[in-house]
Amino acid sequence: MTADILVPFDEVLERFDPALGLEVHVELNTASKMFCGCPTEFGAEPNTQVCPTCLGLPGAMPVVNGKAVESAIRIGLALNCEIAEWCRFARKNYFYPDMPKNFQTSQYDEPIAFEGFMDVTVPNEGGDDETFRVEIERAHMEEDTGKSLHVGGATGRIHGAEYSLVDYNRAGIPLIEIVTKPILGAGDRAPEIAKAYVAQLRELIVALGVSDARMDQGSIRADVNLSLSPKGSGVLGTRTETKNVNSLRSVERAVRYEMSRHAGVLDEGHKILQETRHWHEDTGITTSGREKSDAEDYRYFPEPDLVPVAPSREWVDELRGTLPENPTQKRARLQAEWGFSDLEMRDTVGAGALGLVEETIAAGATPQAARKWWLSDMARRANEAGVELTALAVTPIDVARVQALVDEGKINDKLARQVFDGLLAGEGTPDEIVEARGLAIVSDDGALGAAVDNAIAANPDVADKIRDGKVAAAGALIGAVMKEMRGQADAGRVRELILEKLS
Repeated sequence: MTADILVPFDEVLERFDPALGLEVHVELNTASKMFCGCPTEFGAEPNTQVCPTCLGLPGAMPVVNGKAVESAIRIGLALNCEIAEWCRFARKNYFYPDMPKNFQTSQYDEPIAFEGFMDVTVPNEGGDDETFRVEIERAHMEEDTGKSLHVGGATGRIHGAEYSLVDYNRAGIPLIEIVTKPILGAGDRAPEIAKAYVAQLRELIVALGVSDARMDQGSIRADVNLSLSPKGSGVLGTRTETKNVNSLRSVERAVRYEMSRHAGVLDEGHKILQETRHWHEDTGITTSGREKSDAEDYRYFPEPDLVPVAPSREWVDELRGTLPENPTQKRARLQAEWGFSDLEMRDTVGAGALGLVEETIAAGATPQAARKWWLSDMARRANEAGVELTALAVTPIDVARVQALVDEGKINDKLARQVFDGLLAGEGTPDEIVEARGLAIVSDDGALGAAVDNAIAANPDVADKIRDGKVAAAGALIGAVMKEMRGQADAGRVRELILEKLS
C-alpha cells in the first residue's frame, strides 16, 4: 500500500471548495432492544443478550419499541424537524457477519423526522463566535448491528487476522441516524464546523436524556462524508465516507486529512473513488474500506412484519412540551449569569464540567469557586484516573461544602485538597474528614504565638528587616510558621502577630 499524497491544507483551499456531510448514529438508552425484549446493558458477556428475534431466527416476529419512537420524536423536535404523520420501516439488504438477519431494519424513504436544522457555534480566536446553520435532511429509526472482533494481525482489521469473533449483544439496539444536508461554503472552517456540530449534537442528546452519548463506548458515532470541487464551480464532487469516527478531535482531523488526500488524488489526475474509509486514531490517516453502495444496491422494500408508525399530533405536541432548554441558549444564559468570559465558558464546556459547575453553584458556591475546583483539582484527578469528571466520587454538594469551609475560615485551599483526598477515599463527608484528619485551621493565639516566636528566633535577619519597616519581609516568617503548623495556621492572624511582636 503506497502512502497517500497529501496537499497542504492552505493550498487545498486555494483551488478547491469542500462539501461536508455528517451522519451521526445515536444509540438510545431504552431498557430493551428496538424490536424485541432483550436487555441493552453495555459490557455484558458476549452473546448473552440475544433472542430469536434479534438473531433473525425463522418465525420470530419483531415488535416496535414505543419508548424508542418517543425518543426519536423528541430528537426530531429538538432539531427543528417536521415529524411524519405516517412512516414505516424498510429492510436494508446487505451481507455482513455482524448482521444476523442479512438485512437491517431501518427507514428509507419515509423517516420519522425530516427537514430540520441546528445552528452551530464555532469559536473565533480573539473575537466573537461565528454561527453556521447546518440543515438536517432526516433523522430516522433503525437497529444497530452486532460487533466483530478480528483477532491476530497488526491492525485489528479483518485483513491479516487469524480469526474473527462476533458478539450479537449490540444487534437490535435502537439507533437514531441523523443525516445532514451537504454543508457548503465552510471553506477553511470545514474541520471546525464538523467538530462543533457533533459536539453540540452530543450535548443536545445528553440534555434530552435519550442516550448517554459516550463516544468512547460507541453510543454515538459519526460518519464523515467529504468531497472537493474546483473552486467556484458549484458542482459537488465525488464523496468518501469515513466510518465510525469516535472522538470530537478525530472528526476534525478526519475532515482535514480527507481534504488533503482528495486534493492529492485530483492533482495526480485520478478520480476519487466513492468508498467507505477507516479512520486510524494512532496514525491520523484514513485507509480504504469498501466501495460505497448506492441506495438501489440495498434493495430496500417495506418491512412486511411491522405496521406503520403514525404518531398523533396530540402526542407530538405533548412531547414538544417535554423538551429541555436548548443547550446553546442555556449556555449563553448561564454565561451571562455567572459572569464568565467566552474562554472561561468554552473551557468549562470542553472539560465536560458545565452541569457539575451549575449544580455546585446551586448548592451555594460562587461561580468562580465552582469553576476553579472542577477545572483544576478535579480535572487533574479525573485525568490521572482516566475517567470522566462525573465518575469521580466527589459530588457538587461536596465541592460546595468544601468551599464553604474555606469561606468560613475553617480550612484553606491547601487543606481543602486533603479533604478531597478523603472524599475520594470514601472517608465520609467534608466535615467528618476535617475532624478525623485534624485539618482545621489553628486560630488560637497561644499556639500561633509560640510558632511565631520560633520563626523569629530562627530567622533573625528577616526579623530585623521587619523592624526596619520592610513589612513585605513578613511573608518569609509566615511561610515558616505555616510549615511548622503543617499549613493549618490562620495566615492572617499569623501576620498580625508577627507585626505586633516586631513593631
